[in-house]
Amino acid sequence: MSVPPFAHAGDLVGVSSDVTAHDKRLALREALAGGTLVLPGATDAMGARLVERAGFGAGYLTGAGLANVTYGLPDIGLVSLAEVAAHVDRVASAVRIPLVVDADTGYGAAVSVMRTVQMLERAGAAGIQLEDQEMPKRCGHFDSHALIPGEHMAAKIVAARQARQDEATVIVARTDARSVHDIDEAIRRAQLYVEAGADVLFVEAPRTVDELERVGRELAGTPLLVNVVEGGKTPELSLEEYERLGFTVVLFANYLMRSMMLAGREALEHLATAGETGSRVDRMASWQERQELFNLPRFSEAEAWFDSLGSAG
Repeated sequence: MSVPPFAHAGDLVGVSSDVTAHDKRLALREALAGGTLVLPGATDAMGARLVERAGFGAGYLTGAGLANVTYGLPDIGLVSLAEVAAHVDRVASAVRIPLVVDADTGYGAAVSVMRTVQMLERAGAAGIQLEDQEMPKRCGHFDSHALIPGEHMAAKIVAARQARQDEATVIVARTDARSVHDIDEAIRRAQLYVEAGADVLFVEAPRTVDELERVGRELAGTPLLVNVVEGGKTPELSLEEYERLGFTVVLFANYLMRSMMLAGREALEHLATAGETGSRVDRMASWQERQELFNLPRFSEAEAWFDSLGSAG
């Protein structure tokens, strides 16, 4: 029998089978140990493919984006663990790059967090982010948050580490204490979380450059993540400025989604008023670009090869 034009079934659907979930986790750890890691957010497999094609070494599966795009809901804790795990499985299987997954509060207390970690690992998560809000949680740049005690969150981190089936899985610990208390409490909690074993610290929504500087100085020694929310509460700086302040992971969780929202709205407004689309062809992905992103040429090649086997019989 002749050799097919694709080496593995995984190659056909766009993910080489020689890249395992463990490989992705090691790649994420290597990236965290290197220079500044930019984490663009994605809401679905197409977005994750775009992140990968743009050359980024990792991506972020945004919980807010999942709620907004897939369910048309706000980010107020309405999406379940089962829904998130199924989503992770779909997206992680579409790309070679590692994905950090927003797992909200871990969907319960410490024992629930253990189950969450194992389900998301099985789905292909390279990193898992947990936060110290009460359930139901709210977007970090909303108002009116409620937190669990810091010691309870530290116990969740211990539980997450003990539950990992792959020690390479990265645990990201987020605190929303700046929005509920002050920057002092946020730093105190972050110190608790790194002592509990967090691999990355995420102090959400510092309000000023001085607060960012304090976080970077007082939590130095652990990779620090800053969340860039355009129009949000944290100062918007350059990558170089964030790095100078001590942040080596820069998250743009919903930049891609919001850019697509505006582009889509403008496209539909044009269609509604002009009744045609031909004049905007230069503002669309081409037919060929679309099919290439979703691997149509390789599927067509495989179909032809299998058809030839049938013809030979």
